[in-house]
Amino acid sequence: MYIEGDKMISIYDIQQLLKKFGTIIYTGDRIADLQLMQDELRELNQSQLIDPKDYQTALFLIKQEIQKEMSKE
Repeated sequence: MYIEGDKMISIYDIQQLLKKFGTIIYTGDRIADLQLMQDELRELNQSQLIDPKDYQTALFLIKQEIQKEMSKE
């Protein structure tokens, strides 16, 4: 489980971070889920509710995962 200040290393860690703010995302479409996570993270960052470093790391991980998913198609 992700705890603020820990290293964020997976999409699961991002999901746990979002869950702390009451956000659970599951549409059944992996890429759509990842894009929704990006949107939620942007809102949390703009509201200054998450650490900027965590925000940047999470976006990087999500972008990597989206590329991975798109290469499967």
